[in-house]
Amino acid sequence: MRKKLNITEGIFPMPVLMVTTYNEDGSVNVMNAAWGTMQERGHVALNLTESHKTVQNIKSRGAFTVSIADADHLVEADYFGVESGNRVPDKFARSGLTASKAEAVDAPVINEFPLCLECEFIEYQNNEYGCGVIGKVVNVTADEKVLVEGKLDMSLVNAIAFDPYTHGYYKVTERVGEAFKDGLKLK
Repeated sequence: MRKKLNITEGIFPMPVLMVTTYNEDGSVNVMNAAWGTMQERGHVALNLTESHKTVQNIKSRGAFTVSIADADHLVEADYFGVESGNRVPDKFARSGLTASKAEAVDAPVINEFPLCLECEFIEYQNNEYGCGVIGKVVNVTADEKVLVEGKLDMSLVNAIAFDPYTHGYYKVTERVGEAFKDGLKLK
């Protein structure tokens, strides 16, 4: 038997993405964004309103990075979602994390998060069905600790996902199958 639930974002898991930019003064700004995905291969779509300091910075600088949040830095990742760069301009400094300049774009990389996509800003969309930032991924970097024989091992990333039903975070750490292969057993 099925039970009716309240309408919410409803897709689980939702990613916990750290969207990072430079402020006008060169300081680091970061926000937690669960409403993000790949629009197509090599393009990121982030559902963000123009009121976010991050969106203003993206438009101004023409670039941003997207890091995958991990369980080791859950407190900092959540802080970036509950505090606004419009109210607290030094919120990144308060987190205790560190950043480096991205290799390919004018945006920072948070050193402590293991996986980062460097993006060029393409456009801002705003219509009756939503709004958001579209970016082209031009470089992807990973901390060596999440690589095995030079390849990314997502189980080592220790990524976290957001549960919109209970507002919880969950670790995404175990590989349970082989995409484009396991289903062939039913052919």
